[in-house]
Amino acid sequence: MNIPDLEAFIAVVETGSIVAASARLNLTQPGVTRRVQNLEDGLGAALLDRQSKPLKPTAAGREAYEQARRVLRSVEDLRSSVAPDGEVRGEFRLGVMPYLSEAALSVPLDQLREAFPQLTLRITSGWSPRLVEQVSRSELDAAALCLVDGASPPEDLVAEDLGTQPVLLVAAPGLGISSPASLADLSRFPWIMNESGCGFRAFIRQRFEAARLPFRVGIEALSVDLRMSLVARGLGIGVLTPAAFADSRWQGAVEVIDAPEFRPQVRCWMLHRPPAGRLALPIATFRDGLAQALALPVPFAF
Repeated sequence: MNIPDLEAFIAVVETGSIVAASARLNLTQPGVTRRVQNLEDGLGAALLDRQSKPLKPTAAGREAYEQARRVLRSVEDLRSSVAPDGEVRGEFRLGVMPYLSEAALSVPLDQLREAFPQLTLRITSGWSPRLVEQVSRSELDAAALCLVDGASPPEDLVAEDLGTQPVLLVAAPGLGISSPASLADLSRFPWIMNESGCGFRAFIRQRFEAARLPFRVGIEALSVDLRMSLVARGLGIGVLTPAAFADSRWQGAVEVIDAPEFRPQVRCWMLHRPPAGRLALPIATFRDGLAQALALPVPFAF
């Protein structure tokens, strides 16, 4: 068992195939296969379910993956600590929730790249429940995400509170929504939402169901810009953060709905497993940049 064997196994798990892992590692496919087999022989267990496509780890493989990730992080910490130039190197696997728009991410990513030019960023987009799970399983080094205000991250993770963000309800003026709008008024229109799996979408549905009102998703779309374009065309009610609204090219074609009965908030968090090791400064740099971006003034009053 050695570091190259661990790296090959991790690459296969993360890419889902020998072909993709060989491209990532710049190795031949037989070379990747041989390294994975060496690791399996050393551990005395099958680590990959070779009948699945994409390749998935077995139960033993999932445990081996988490432990292997910790080993590689320790090795990268050691390399960084003795580097003559003091540069932080290696990978930084960062998860980001789609609600944190490109506008909100440009500042922290630019600051991160400037401060740590030798660091390789691997950015994953996903909904909060999945990102929390990936950080807990060491599949991600850190994640920036939003939870419905009042919900708390797992206690075994380091959770840095970046404050709350109001969630704006927007619609085209021609849609005919009353102002101010009651919850019953809102329930009469379709909603343009992100794909199923977002905790905030589930929260909205529960709020309407608790009031015995219908909640209908008319269109699902992941991209903020696409959702806003559909809202601007009068196809339903949309939701987004102030940062995304401030940067949207559709801002002038929609209006913020005044809904006194329904003013939800999300709380933004930066999560990582302890200890952060060599990634402590990169995580802090990204966290501070994100907090700065999220502090944009809201260009309207409630």
